[in-house]
Amino acid sequence: MLDVPFLPFSAFLGALGLLCVAMVGTWCQHWRGGFSLDGSSRTFNWHPVLMVTGLVVLYGAAALVYRIPHTWSGPKLPWKVLHGSLALGAFVLTVLGLAAVFCFHNSQGTPNMYSLHSWMGLATVLLFSCQWAAGFGAFLLPWAPTWLRALYKPIHVFFGSTILMLSVASCMSGINEKLFFSLKNGTMAYKLLPAEAVFANTLGLLILIFGVLVVAALARPSWKRPDSDSPDSRQPLLSAER
Repeated sequence: MLDVPFLPFSAFLGALGLLCVAMVGTWCQHWRGGFSLDGSSRTFNWHPVLMVTGLVVLYGAAALVYRIPHTWSGPKLPWKVLHGSLALGAFVLTVLGLAAVFCFHNSQGTPNMYSLHSWMGLATVLLFSCQWAAGFGAFLLPWAPTWLRALYKPIHVFFGSTILMLSVASCMSGINEKLFFSLKNGTMAYKLLPAEAVFANTLGLLILIFGVLVVAALARPSWKRPDSDSPDSRQPLLSAER
């Protein structure tokens, strides 16, 4: 990996994430008819926007909190809270995104959970929920002993990257599935690569690049927070001591 300072890299990554959110919003607004809560296809349009925003971009930001050099000194607890809060925000947006697609399917009489995209997406969300609950219990509650946190930490880190890549794969398969379902007529068939297809395919590639760069940043040794044995590094959110 090129020797790029973390802060310029993170600024680029933030801009890329915002671009992904802007593009998925533009796609749904310009080509798919906009947004509503009436159970129509415009209700479905909330699904890709919320999933890309929560399950990819906000989740990626949560994953990179401990790579910020300012987190390497001073109290660790505020950064734990920020990490957990960003992940919780991503989870809330994800649940709302699931609600949107289920609402659309149910109002249209469309079966739920029949495609590979839906299976992979739901598995990702379930894994994410388990990851957040386990992380909260291990790192922010007072009951977890130090040895358990040390044992669980590499597992938490591994599944953090795994969930992000599953999220990226789910979003890309969802974009592809939506294009196949939507672009069917003779003049706008997907195989003819109309403007919407080019735009959405580009969005999928940008989401992939975002995910790969986040995982690369997480894997770079020089950007990892140095291990600390200080008491504060092991301090839970709800400390038993008063």
